[in-house]
Amino acid sequence: MKEKTKTTAVQLVKYGLVGVSNSLITLCVIFVCNEILGMKLMLADVIGYVAGVINSFVWNKNWVFKSHNHRLRYELSLFVIGFLLCFALQFVTVIALRNPMKALEISVLGIPSDTLGEYIAVCIGMAVYTLSNFVFNRCLTFRK
Repeated sequence: MKEKTKTTAVQLVKYGLVGVSNSLITLCVIFVCNEILGMKLMLADVIGYVAGVINSFVWNKNWVFKSHNHRLRYELSLFVIGFLLCFALQFVTVIALRNPMKALEISVLGIPSDTLGEYIAVCIGMAVYTLSNFVFNRCLTFRK
């Protein structure tokens, strides 16, 4: 059982590193498309997220979960479904927590409590997305 726990912990760390690279790639692609190629921000945003999801799939399949499944379309379809479901869960979490968090009477570094509350809700939503997407991919998309 300890070996399985260690494997899960290593996968979770690798998954986090892939997430950081996804964010950097997404931001860089958005910047290049918008600022250098002159695309509208929303189109650049879509292209950036597509690049991030492609990066995520490749690294998660080959490095994090080391899947040797040769049914690429099947895994890719599950990966996209997982992304959409977990993103929706994240979105609902942020919506549900936004007003309660804004109502907290806290202020840090001069950030007003309503703005800080929204950031707290977004951070909680990001954690929900990350953990649920990890579980989805580990248990469904790239299961052995």
